[in-house]
Amino acid sequence: MLKLMQNEWMKLWNKKGTWVMVAIMIVMTAGMMSLMKYISTQNMGGNFTRESMIGDPSSLGGTVLLLTVIVAAGIVASEFSQGTIKMLLTRPVKRWKILTSKFITVNLFGMFLMVIGYVVYILLAIVLFKSGTDQGLSDVWGKSLYMVLLSFGSVFVTSTFAFAVGSVFRSSSLAIGLSLFIYFTGTTISALLAKYEIAKYLLFTHMDLTQFETGMMLVEDMTMPFSLAVLGVYVVVFLVISYTSFVKRDVTA
Repeated sequence: MLKLMQNEWMKLWNKKGTWVMVAIMIVMTAGMMSLMKYISTQNMGGNFTRESMIGDPSSLGGTVLLLTVIVAAGIVASEFSQGTIKMLLTRPVKRWKILTSKFITVNLFGMFLMVIGYVVYILLAIVLFKSGTDQGLSDVWGKSLYMVLLSFGSVFVTSTFAFAVGSVFRSSSLAIGLSLFIYFTGTTISALLAKYEIAKYLLFTHMDLTQFETGMMLVEDMTMPFSLAVLGVYVVVFLVISYTSFVKRDVTA
C-alpha cells in the first residue's frame, strides 16, 4: 500500500497543474489578506486585529476545497481518459488497494494545501495587522488550529463526493461540476428548507462545521456530534459506491 501511495504522490507532482495549484493557493491567500488589510485600513465595515485574523483562518477552506476537488475528480477519471488504467491494473495488486491509495493521496494533497495556505496566512497576519490586545498570541493559537480543522471538514466531504463521481462516471468535468454545485448552492437549499425536518439530514446542512463556533447555524438545535454522524453516513455511502464501481466494473473494456 505504501508503494502505491508513493507512486500516486509522484504521479501527482509530475503534473504541472499540481504546482500551479500550489501557486494559486499562495496567491489567493495573499490576495485575501491584502484585501482584508485594505478594508481594515479604510474602515470599510471592519477593523481587524492580528489576533482576530489568526483566530479565524477558516476562509482558507474555500480555496483548498476548490483545488482539492479538481484533483479528486480527476485522479481516477484521468486514468480512463488517458488509457493508463489498463497498464495500472496489470499489476498484481487488488483493485481496492489501488483505489485506496488514490483516495489517501487526494486527502494528503488537501492537507498539504491547507498547511501551505495556513503558513502564508499566519505570516501575513503577523506582518500586516497590528496587535489589538496586551495578551499576545498564545491565547488564539488553539482556536486558530481548531478552526482550520473544522474548515477541512467540508474539504474532505466534498472531495470524497467528487472522488466518487469521478470513479463511477469516469468524468472529471462532471465530478467537478456537481461538487461545485453542491458547494455553492448547498447553503441556500438548506436555508430554504430550514423549517422542515428533512433539512437536518441534508448533506449541505452539515458541511460547514465552523458554524458551531461562529454561531451562524443553518438549522436550529443541531449539535456537532449529530453533524459528524450525518457526514459520516454520507462519506461511507460515497466510498461504498466508489469501491463497488471500481472493483466490480470491467474497467479494462
